[in-house]
Amino acid sequence: MAVDRTEEVEADAVTAETTIRTYPVAPGVRLNVRSGPGTNYGIVRVLPEGMSVPIFCQAPGTTVSGPYGTSNIWDNIDNGEYVSDAYVQTGSDGYIASRCG
Repeated sequence: MAVDRTEEVEADAVTAETTIRTYPVAPGVRLNVRSGPGTNYGIVRVLPEGMSVPIFCQAPGTTVSGPYGTSNIWDNIDNGEYVSDAYVQTGSDGYIASRCG
């Protein structure tokens, strides 16, 4: 008797989507979200204080100084949305996710 694994695979995919890790934005900061990895890109929205963000990939861009140091790493938090890694508490001064491609 064959076992149908379709339901199991779908359940695994849902679990993977719901376990995306988020990282806190520096306390007391309203963070600009930009359309690309740099301060030369337009602001698409502003995150309110106390937010945490997912990091789907990271890209090099404009160097920014913030509460967590000086960095040229930009975190992709949504499709076409980037924030400076200098304002996100990742626990590392380097890349913690794959490079955006």
